[in-house]
Amino acid sequence: MYGTASCPYCRSAERLFRRKGVHELERVRVDLLPERRVEMVHKSGRRTVPQIWINGVHVGGCDDLYALEEAGELDRLLARIEGAPQTAG
Repeated sequence: MYGTASCPYCRSAERLFRRKGVHELERVRVDLLPERRVEMVHKSGRRTVPQIWINGVHVGGCDDLYALEEAGELDRLLARIEGAPQTAG
């Protein structure tokens, strides 16, 4: 997950991941690493944080993550690699 320390949407996404049992969350601080912000924009086509990938699938930002949860799709994405620990980033 690309984000910043002061982003409330990043913290909200992290809370949802914790509630879903995600134990490993790869965080990339674009406020500390400007070259990673360039990488984020190149990979996602978006400039806002957070930008979230689950098992290699770009899901978008915090609102997109919560929309997946409401639609019942988030668990499916998190369980995509059967038997492996759930990871997100």
